[in-house]
Amino acid sequence: MQWAWLIPVFCFAAAPVIVIFGKFLPTKGAFLSILAIAGGFVVFWFVFGSWLDADAATKGCFTSANTGMLSCDYERSWFNAGVIGAVGSVSLHWGILIDPLTIAMLGLVTFVALMVQIYSMAYMMGDPRFGWYFAVHSLFAASMLTLVLADNFLLLYVAWELVGICSYLLIGFWHERPAAREAAKKAFIVTRIGDVGLLVGILLIWRDVGSFSMLDAFEAVRTGAMSEGVATASAILLFLGAMGKSAQVPFHVWLPDAMEGPTPVSALIHAATMVIAGVYLVARAFPLFEAYDAVPLLIVAIVGLTTALMAATIALVSTDLKRILAYSTISHLGLMMLSLGAFGYTAAIFHLMAHGFSKALLFLGAGSVLHSTEFQETGEMGGLRKVMPLTAIVFSIGALSLGGIPVLAGFWSKDEILVAVNDNRNAAFIILTLFTALLSALYMGRAMFLVFFGELKDQNSHVHDAPLAMAIPMALLGVLALGFGFITFNWPGSFNGLGDFVFFGHAEEFHFEVWLGAVSIVLAVAAFMFAYLAYAKRSISMEATRSRFSGVLKVIENKYYFDEVYQWVVDKVVLVFSRAVAFFDRAIVNDIIVNGPADITRKFGIALRLHVTGHVYTYTLAMALGTVGLGIFVWVRSV
Repeated sequence: MQWAWLIPVFCFAAAPVIVIFGKFLPTKGAFLSILAIAGGFVVFWFVFGSWLDADAATKGCFTSANTGMLSCDYERSWFNAGVIGAVGSVSLHWGILIDPLTIAMLGLVTFVALMVQIYSMAYMMGDPRFGWYFAVHSLFAASMLTLVLADNFLLLYVAWELVGICSYLLIGFWHERPAAREAAKKAFIVTRIGDVGLLVGILLIWRDVGSFSMLDAFEAVRTGAMSEGVATASAILLFLGAMGKSAQVPFHVWLPDAMEGPTPVSALIHAATMVIAGVYLVARAFPLFEAYDAVPLLIVAIVGLTTALMAATIALVSTDLKRILAYSTISHLGLMMLSLGAFGYTAAIFHLMAHGFSKALLFLGAGSVLHSTEFQETGEMGGLRKVMPLTAIVFSIGALSLGGIPVLAGFWSKDEILVAVNDNRNAAFIILTLFTALLSALYMGRAMFLVFFGELKDQNSHVHDAPLAMAIPMALLGVLALGFGFITFNWPGSFNGLGDFVFFGHAEEFHFEVWLGAVSIVLAVAAFMFAYLAYAKRSISMEATRSRFSGVLKVIENKYYFDEVYQWVVDKVVLVFSRAVAFFDRAIVNDIIVNGPADITRKFGIALRLHVTGHVYTYTLAMALGTVGLGIFVWVRSV
């Protein structure tokens, strides 16, 4: 386990080598990026096996009093701020924390990143910045892996910002396109707003605990050394950062526009890096969130449910295939947050992993369609299963999984979320969650049937299926989207299900509420049947529904006017206020306070120097006039 730091280091090392020497290397150095993440994936298995063999007596390991899980912490001195031993000096360490949450995330990130990079070899072939793409890809994976491994908030924040800059570079990869440039800037700026909250929350923890160590902070919460006010405030501030990265309302607006980047980038962002960082942060800092009266968790649940519901409705009316998947991601991220807010720690991580495999599969499937047809609008597609059978199969597996169809992975993880919400939140939460699950199945069915079923258009008769380099990663992800859900069950041997591996407080067995499972199955099957009849068979007309609810649909199609409201705030508030501040700075601060004394001195000097002419007759006249004046003054005084 002590060698886990190598997992990101491989990728960190590959990135500069590709940038500097890529043009001299085969495949412009892309093979180095793939070898680096493959090496990380191999090391992950050694770390996993080492953790399974460890116990509380293993060097650096202990049973966490906060989570109840076996954790192993390995740290080294980083640097010292101030004089060592003096009052106010800070000794900083960098280290890695290995526990089941870390291991689950390492497995997801390394595997999905490896699949995406292999897929990209074919998808990005011929691009003039082919090597640069893989260099940033490698840096992106390294940053996310460092974030996952970090045992202190300062190192996590450094990796957090690296993830942000990498997403900026990859979303704006085709920066010659205005839309890509704007999307990259939008993602960077919106997520920075949340990052300010994260930074303030980290500093608040350091101010109260005197350390950036996560373990120290969690122990302070457990023992009561951290006050309720600080714990609550810091948790909410950390959640602001999580909301930005995980695209929670109202910071969700950047993620749909991020589709301007290459489709494999979208697969990585949505499945294994950028957007899951926020969910991971809430899970990692869960002791802060559930401390005292757990007010932050209620906020997390409300924001998560709102996000899940709103994004699901927008996905249902979107016509761009990648944007449908983007809003699907936002909705499912909301479900993960809702699960955490309902104390469903295991369910949230389970869904994070099941969603990661399925969503990576969906985006790679969408990339296969776009690569072959060059269309993104679903109206330009239809019947593609006839010419792209493999892509149709794997995409359908991903769609059925996220739609909650038994026995795919998404069904089991969604069911666990429903159980957590039903057990720990009121009836309104479970009703709206079930409605969100219905919408999820409906928009997944809609996307699947619009693209791959119905009649094949003449313009797509030339379309071909994915090449082998793209097909293999999709097939492997398809296997996981099919069977990963069975990891939740108890199996013969030492493995007692995911709930005995990833948990908070105490191990949990798989829960299956019969009535909840039955309702979710009925809703999912009914939604897919309706989608089939409406969008494949065309036996159900949607025009009457559109005309009846035209007002509501207009609001949803305009994405609840979030972008318009933000633009109005920028134009009418931010810019107006900025102009007022600029005027005050220029007219008052600069012209009066700073330049005023200088101007007075300069003008006084100009006036004072007027008597210095350099002419003798002028000075003689002044002396004569002075003498006459002095004489008159003396005469007047004497009289």
